[in-house]
Amino acid sequence: MNSKRKTAAKKTDLSDKELSETAKKKAGVLDARIISPTEVETAAWVRLKCRFGCSGFGQCLVCPPFTPTPDEMREVLDSYRRAILIHFDRKANIKAMIAELERDIFLRGAWKAFGLGAGPCPFCRECDVEEQQCRHPERARPSMEACGIDVFTTVKK
Repeated sequence: MNSKRKTAAKKTDLSDKELSETAKKKAGVLDARIISPTEVETAAWVRLKCRFGCSGFGQCLVCPPFTPTPDEMREVLDSYRRAILIHFDRKANIKAMIAELERDIFLRGAWKAFGLGAGPCPFCRECDVEEQQCRHPERARPSMEACGIDVFTTVKK
């Protein structure tokens, strides 16, 4: 019985190539590459850009201070064996596409799949921060920057 479980687990384990190709098939995706989560740079200064450079700070549940801190994000990243870095066309609805891709990958057996977007959340005109209840939890995802990820340094690696 154990061998059946192991076999089933192997069948749902997407290879790096399959994972990358799944992303590349999406409209608006220019490139996708698999990286080690250790290559993802986190830094406290990144959230300062949100706090002192973005009108969304504290106005949206997928923006700081409601998102993981850089230290918390590092701990999350360290629980993964790989990550996928996706380059989107400028006109792409990144947040919607990330949520869709996350679901596709999850349904193919990668149950830890969780996507991070870029920029502010586009799903509501105004977020209900007081209630702390997202109206679109199935689609809304924090941006990499909101979680303290230094995207520029990560991409340059």
